[in-house]
Amino acid sequence: MRRTGIAGAALLAGAVTGLAAAPAQAQEYRYWSFWHGKGSSWAYATEGPATLRPADGEVAGFRFTVSADSAAAGKPRAAAGFDAICHGTPAKDGRKRIGVVVDFGTAADAPGGERPPKPRTECAQVPEDASAGEALAAVARPLRYDSSALLCAIAGYPASGCADQVKGQKDAKEPAPSSGTAADGRADGGGDGGPSAGLIGGGAAVLVLGAAAVWQARRRRG
Repeated sequence: MRRTGIAGAALLAGAVTGLAAAPAQAQEYRYWSFWHGKGSSWAYATEGPATLRPADGEVAGFRFTVSADSAAAGKPRAAAGFDAICHGTPAKDGRKRIGVVVDFGTAADAPGGERPPKPRTECAQVPEDASAGEALAAVARPLRYDSSALLCAIAGYPASGCADQVKGQKDAKEPAPSSGTAADGRADGGGDGGPSAGLIGGGAAVLVLGAAAVWQARRRRG
């Protein structure tokens, strides 16, 4: 599938669920995965960060990982503990606090010539209706997106590339998803140029954050 096909799948990230997982031998990609804190543990988010709106006291996690599907994606290595992250940020009327964990992954996951920064945790204090994507934009700039609004970098990492294939793997045919189509009407099926349907993982990959960031900037100017 070409990048345009992945873009279509991205735009459905908050609405499409139940995509089929890729097989063990499917092509792997480097990308930012999105996680929702559940107590002290992590769960792969069931919708994208542009639509997920955590309540005050919840935690959003982002992990740079290499995988072919959501089941193999690396979780943030820091605990999803809100109190530890936001203990120094007092509550404020009309605002909410969201713990944000950014794990830049391991040296083995890094693109050639790059070294991942140390994991970081931040407490984002944002408007009550803010999404997880807006919380990330508030504490981990600069963010970088491609022309399809796919999140490519957090805090400037990685310096280049976006959901790139990991070279050296055997070619494998990716299965068509059990549900969902791209914006141009084609199935979110396999092919070259982007992550598999299983990697998108029920719409929880880190997609359509660019639209949220633009909206936030316009709201501030207004």
